[in-house]
Amino acid sequence: MKVLCVNKFYFIRGGAEKAFLNTIKMLEGKGHDVVPFAMKHELNLQSPYERYFVSNIDYDKKELINNIKGAANLLYSAEARVKIKRLIDNESPDVAHLFNIYHHLSPSILYPLKCGNIPVILTINDYKTVCASYLLFDKGEVCEACRGGKYYECFLRGCVKGSRAKSLLNMMEMYLHHNVLHVHDLVDFFIAPSIFVKNKLEEMGLKSKVLHLPHAIDTKEFTPQYKWEERSVVYFGRLSREKGLVTLIDAMKKLDIVSLKIIGDGPMKDVLQNKVRAEKIKNVRFLGFKSGSELKNEICKSMAVILPSECYEVFGLCIIESFALGKPVIGARIGGIPELINENVTGVTFEPGNGDDLYEKIVDLTKNPDKIVEMGKNGRLFVEQNFNVEELYPKLIAIYQQAIQGKRKLSR
Repeated sequence: MKVLCVNKFYFIRGGAEKAFLNTIKMLEGKGHDVVPFAMKHELNLQSPYERYFVSNIDYDKKELINNIKGAANLLYSAEARVKIKRLIDNESPDVAHLFNIYHHLSPSILYPLKCGNIPVILTINDYKTVCASYLLFDKGEVCEACRGGKYYECFLRGCVKGSRAKSLLNMMEMYLHHNVLHVHDLVDFFIAPSIFVKNKLEEMGLKSKVLHLPHAIDTKEFTPQYKWEERSVVYFGRLSREKGLVTLIDAMKKLDIVSLKIIGDGPMKDVLQNKVRAEKIKNVRFLGFKSGSELKNEICKSMAVILPSECYEVFGLCIIESFALGKPVIGARIGGIPELINENVTGVTFEPGNGDDLYEKIVDLTKNPDKIVEMGKNGRLFVEQNFNVEELYPKLIAIYQQAIQGKRKLSR
């Protein structure tokens, strides 16, 4: 089978890219031909298909958002439509599996796929299908103001990075895609990595068919280490407001028995570092962005991993990666996180935004080293049985085949 895999970034930038690249590796490992389509970027992995990739666009730069052409490309990229059609014509894929396509690629790519009678699967990595700002999060708290198609709330609240201009553009994008172009009707199946996301999308008004299939990892690439070299806990991921890092740091400053390593980068980096300096917190270290063996090594040296999110986490790929490395996880009870953590078996959960509750959970766990080892072993077994490639690959292929058969019936 030849699979067209699409994501706006072709390098590890976050959880969406990990899921995208893991899927490519899984498919190639099972003998399938994979054709990637993405945006050009200096950090991209090498690909013989790069000539089809769209031009690099940085929408964080104000001049691009304020530029008419830049704004138009965000809503509907003519370049992406032309280039993916050329790719389709030359490669004739059997199925297209899309991940994060909005803004840099845009749903314009769906039309050549439709014309080519190519089935389309879209894995949900955020809430863009129902929320103009992606996150269902605004001003420090969960927000569902867009429920039922009320996308004007995005502009009224200014919820896209605090910018009225960006919020207006995202509002226009939602009405164009949903009410005018009906782009999601062009997707055969949406894949939700968690039951929570499946239910939330349907509650918020997504009427397309949503299937549940978790992200997979290859456990052979993760060597568990149940003991630890240092009395530390670790957070790894994006440094942004919705991740609950202020709550985590506030909990850590009351501790003198364990340290915190923060691994990653993002818009809150300077704010968090300034907080640690200003409050003279000695047990918090920022290690910057790490990936691959370097990241795994830092996790293995630690006692546990913490995911303190205050938004609706779509899945929590970092949780199953931590389990695969033999580490228990302390996670907030929000979004898809509780589906992955078996309380007091593979980790513990706490009330999101509650620093006192988080503090107590860290103390309780670090006082019981035998429990940490036991949870780590349970977590590793849990991943092997539920999230390994061998378990989830057949289920993904079944979705592909169902979509392909559906297209064949329609074309008769």
